[in-house]
Amino acid sequence: MHENEIAGHVMRAAFRAHTVLGPGLYESVYEAALAHELRKLGLAVETQVALPVVYEGIKLEVAFRLDMLVEQKVIIELKSVTELTPIHSKQLLNYLHLSQLKLGLLVNFNVPSLRDHIVRLVNGL
Repeated sequence: MHENEIAGHVMRAAFRAHTVLGPGLYESVYEAALAHELRKLGLAVETQVALPVVYEGIKLEVAFRLDMLVEQKVIIELKSVTELTPIHSKQLLNYLHLSQLKLGLLVNFNVPSLRDHIVRLVNGL
């Protein structure tokens, strides 16, 4: 499945989860609900995926955790904050760069409507 098709499924599933749950909950609640929605569609979903960093030839195992990885192709970074800031996008871009993956979605669930709160980011590789 192509990254764009996966992203479409993620966006629809995020809208479903947000419609049912609404804003104001912990990020972990949205993570569990979104993972459930995506798995119902038959997609492979991993949560809290360790992402090591190689520094001067040494693999640092404790570096980062991806909120969600779908079909081993698309990183989903979930937030439940008042407002997304540039550092949130930078975080996801760093994850894309370190993982050598192409596409990521930054989703902020703590809003009345998700419409303008899903950010699509592409790694220039």
